[in-house]
Amino acid sequence: MTVPEAESVRAPAPRRPARRGQLPVVGVVAVGGAIGASARYAASLWWPTRTGGFPWTTLWVNVVGCAVIGVFLVVVTEAMTAPHRLLRPFFGTGVLGGFTTFSTYAVDIQRLLDKGRPGTALAYLAATLLAALVAVWLAATATRRVLRRQR
Repeated sequence: MTVPEAESVRAPAPRRPARRGQLPVVGVVAVGGAIGASARYAASLWWPTRTGGFPWTTLWVNVVGCAVIGVFLVVVTEAMTAPHRLLRPFFGTGVLGGFTTFSTYAVDIQRLLDKGRPGTALAYLAATLLAALVAVWLAATATRRVLRRQR
């Protein structure tokens, strides 16, 4: 003979529709993305790349964006006790996702190839990848050290 399962004393919490719960997240990502993409576009206007030239602006935008991602994620995950639930989607996904750009990076590589500059395209491909990874690592490491000294 088995023991009957006891029914829960508490009533289950009402479930919110998934769409309504995600609407604020989608909204802040969109607003943040518009801000980040606008900043990237402004950088391309301030420092335009000549046709067929090395795309320094996109490289530096991606490197700087990756460094900021390194700082931001360490601060949010290791220094803040209870960050607002929309902070990471707004700034991390939205602003920094809109600022850094894989699509422009890929288009720049294709343009260099189309202009008959495969060596420059390969150098750009490798330099961006390496510099972005080093930037995020250095920024995260430096941020952790600063936070340790403050404690």
